[in-house]
Amino acid sequence: MSNRLPAADLPNMVAALRVERTEMLNFTGSLADDEWTAPSAAAGWRIADVVAHIGATARSFYTPAGLRTIFAASLEQVNEDPVGRRRDRSRADVMAEYRRTSRRATALLDAVRRTPAARVRVRLAELGRYPMGLMIGGALVFDHHTHLRHDMAPALGRPVPPTEADRMRAVLTWMIAVLSNQVAQAPVAGLDARVALTLTGPGGGTWWIDVAGGLAPSSGAVAAHVTAPALTFPDWGTQRSSWRDSDVTVTGDTELAARFLDTVNVI
Repeated sequence: MSNRLPAADLPNMVAALRVERTEMLNFTGSLADDEWTAPSAAAGWRIADVVAHIGATARSFYTPAGLRTIFAASLEQVNEDPVGRRRDRSRADVMAEYRRTSRRATALLDAVRRTPAARVRVRLAELGRYPMGLMIGGALVFDHHTHLRHDMAPALGRPVPPTEADRMRAVLTWMIAVLSNQVAQAPVAGLDARVALTLTGPGGGTWWIDVAGGLAPSSGAVAAHVTAPALTFPDWGTQRSSWRDSDVTVTGDTELAARFLDTVNVI
């Protein structure tokens, strides 16, 4: 059995990104001006800043600015700088950039997925290397999904937009790939046995984690088994909330599982 994570389903990732883009346009188009400038749940960012961030991220995939992301020491700082430069822009300008850059990034992903370039591994700051197709599609679907459903809608008291299996699968594929790299690069102290992570519901699945990072699902013993709804993983898996306060069930070696779960923080 291969110890690599399953390959991303890039056709579905393109479709997922298109739908998430539509969700974002529908949501932002419905906002009153005071909602546009209201604080989001992302620390220090207004709703406007979150949209500016996603637009700038999409732009980085097809402009020389992306080179800064490749060689950056901190992805979080790379994310902050473009937001700061856009903070005084009008709503019309921020939305125009978002429409343009998200459209171009989606077209780029659709083109790249048809070529060998989709499998070329590219560095993303301190998060390690990823196949180009997965990096473009996964990062953007994850950004749209997580910011809209966990930073924007709840902060405004608005209903959280629904999702479905293909979009959640794209989100989870990216999150597990990042988590795998994070664990491999900074091994969790005491993670001397395998932990199985099962995410249930739309897009879910089971993955193994050990000191080498993420492993494809396989048979065999694990020391601990973590189970949680897939829909909650983008929240506690990014430390927007604590896994201890979420619907997370642990069986087996609970101490080992807790050591692992306390380190999970997908950027």
